[in-house]
Amino acid sequence: MGIFQGYFVYRSESLTEEFKNIGSAAPGVTSFEDNSDTRDGKEYFYFIRTQTGSGHQDSPIIGPVVSRAQWFNTQRMNVLVVTLLVSVLVVYYIRRAHAGDKLFVRKIAGLDAIDDAVGRSTEMGRPILYSFGLGYLNEVWTIASLSILHRVAQKCAEYSTRLLVPQYDPLVMSAAQETVKQAYSEKGRPDLYDERDIAFLTADQFGYAAGVDGMVLREKPGAVFWQGYFYAESLILAETGHSVGAIQIAGTTSVEQVPFFVVACDYTLIGEEMYAASCYLRPEPQMLGSLKGEDFTKAIILVFLIFGTFLGTLDVLLQHLFNVDSLHVLFLNIVQWFNTF
Repeated sequence: MGIFQGYFVYRSESLTEEFKNIGSAAPGVTSFEDNSDTRDGKEYFYFIRTQTGSGHQDSPIIGPVVSRAQWFNTQRMNVLVVTLLVSVLVVYYIRRAHAGDKLFVRKIAGLDAIDDAVGRSTEMGRPILYSFGLGYLNEVWTIASLSILHRVAQKCAEYSTRLLVPQYDPLVMSAAQETVKQAYSEKGRPDLYDERDIAFLTADQFGYAAGVDGMVLREKPGAVFWQGYFYAESLILAETGHSVGAIQIAGTTSVEQVPFFVVACDYTLIGEEMYAASCYLRPEPQMLGSLKGEDFTKAIILVFLIFGTFLGTLDVLLQHLFNVDSLHVLFLNIVQWFNTF
């Protein structure tokens, strides 16, 4: 027989035409989806070739097979269930927020410290430096960072403190200028706005880091905000801020850079805490309800994961200790349900 090499699927548009190979399947695989250029309503014929080292054996030809568009994919029922669950929870909490119910959002120390950081910098007579890192305007963390910048700029306007925002991307620079200008106007101090304080440095990673470091050493800010996405330059920036005695508040969704900010900064927003900043700083009903709905959905998913872990462990123990596999099918069905997301 030779060594088994795999299953190869062949297709033809009629029994009289040549069959062409359209894909293969590994040993143990019991299904195959034809994702090549098929047309709905057209007839196709298939057979499977089992290939070994010494030759091959073909299955009988099946067909004609006709594909049709489906209004609803029953194999993605789990996506529908989760979508409905999230939608119901979000709408429910938005309605509660509109009704005036008090919805709990845990304290985020890094956002609570904004007032203290700006106040301390004002008392020291030093400016404040805010950096988006290497983010672009189409990234979620940059949008979240703009909300934090708005709050910082409002405080700077209240205390008449200079705000420096060096930029890596021209589009982010434009958005930051508008955000700061709006915040100053809301506090009745449009005269404090100077677009030269929100200037483009360079689009080079370490060129930007060198430029920001030079600005920190020259201006000696009393508070530094690192809010956005950072790469290898994160520790260089944070160490420079620490060297001039600035209070530093960092926030990033980059898992690799979080440890550097944690050890080098006074406060760090970790991961999704950045995304919750808009709601935390301005708890409007729509944002507050969305945040609570998403958190509740995560809690449900976590419960399912714990339950699945417990069920899988119990299944293995029963099979090895008592040779009982009554939970095996149930466990595989649950795993398959989550795998089709």
